[in-house]
Amino acid sequence: MAAPVLVPAVAPAALAPRTALDALAGPPGRFLTSVWPWRSLAYLLTGAVPGFAFGTVLSSARAVGDVAGAITAVPVAALVAAALLVPVAWFERWRLRLADRQPVRGLPGGRWPGWREAGHALVALVVLGWVDLLVAVVAIAGPAVLILSPVVQPISPEGEATLGETFIGSAAGLLLVPVAAYTVSAWAGARAAMARAMLVPQEAETREVARSRARLVDAFEAERRRIERDLHDGAQQRLVALSMKLGLAGLDLPPGSPAALRLEEARELAGQALAELRELIRGVHPQVLADRGLPAAVRDVAGRSPVPARVDIALDGRLPARVEAAAYYVVCETLANVAKHSGAQSCTVRGRLRRSVLVLEVADDGRGGADPALGTGLTGLADRVAAVEGTLSVESPYGGPTTVRAEIPCVW
Repeated sequence: MAAPVLVPAVAPAALAPRTALDALAGPPGRFLTSVWPWRSLAYLLTGAVPGFAFGTVLSSARAVGDVAGAITAVPVAALVAAALLVPVAWFERWRLRLADRQPVRGLPGGRWPGWREAGHALVALVVLGWVDLLVAVVAIAGPAVLILSPVVQPISPEGEATLGETFIGSAAGLLLVPVAAYTVSAWAGARAAMARAMLVPQEAETREVARSRARLVDAFEAERRRIERDLHDGAQQRLVALSMKLGLAGLDLPPGSPAALRLEEARELAGQALAELRELIRGVHPQVLADRGLPAAVRDVAGRSPVPARVDIALDGRLPARVEAAAYYVVCETLANVAKHSGAQSCTVRGRLRRSVLVLEVADDGRGGADPALGTGLTGLADRVAAVEGTLSVESPYGGPTTVRAEIPCVW
């Protein structure tokens, strides 16, 4: 039997690079004509600002209070570095935006930096800032000297060789400009990635993304309920009234007359529109899910499934609304896939709550071979489950059976 496949949630690709490393991965022409080489150069050059500030303040402090000479150098340097930690930490966060456009919030600890920010600020103050400056100067100086070689190097009047060499050097300098752009951007991207890892811990970003995604899901579910309520109380009631009026109008006409036949046709069309609208309302957000919970809603959708489905869901009580909506969506889409692709004769829907985690399984006796890459909707299901911090796994060997398993944490 094939091992279950964990279906990943697929995120859409960014339309524009958000970091220097992302820009490096793009086409060379687009990268070289973009602002990223210049932003990267500015990022590296500003890295020396804390070092210059540290040297200036340290020189001033020693000039004013240097009594014991070298004995006070180390304590004075330590005090100056400690005094500069907070502004340097803030400065590092500010300049990170030059090479990384992703959001960076203020110091998580409030007024004083945490150990991550303090350690990064200290290393940037003493070492990394000067390394940034060295990389920028070396990358720029080489092409610049070669390009300006006809100006800075005197041309010998004895022969043409010296003149040709200078212009060859100038051409070589022009060819090295793209190399310098890639070198500067690569180091700036690496430095920015390291700074982000220190200043914005990965777990904090993950929690923020999860919270943001949960807010979007809640807002989406609220909008779905509003649409369902408007359709139920508005358009559906008007169609019912229209069907009744058409029926009453038909009573005033002679049976079999052309007008009576047209009214009957109009009444049948209104009935079809009403049935389609009810099906649409049930798909948007079924009233039974809101009123009676997940088990009743799953039994309702299983009863309308073309493939006979047995429901075995045992829950102690109601689940959070967004968990119920996600689980209902999983059941609906999976049963639809079973009817369209599996060739199954029957299926089973099971649901249990285990340690505050809803475990939902939909199993069928079909031909198997379900593959997310074939466009069977499994990727969309995984995205929907991931939006409520859950996971989706699929076990579907060729020949069957197929089991779709969703695990959704329930946080009240």
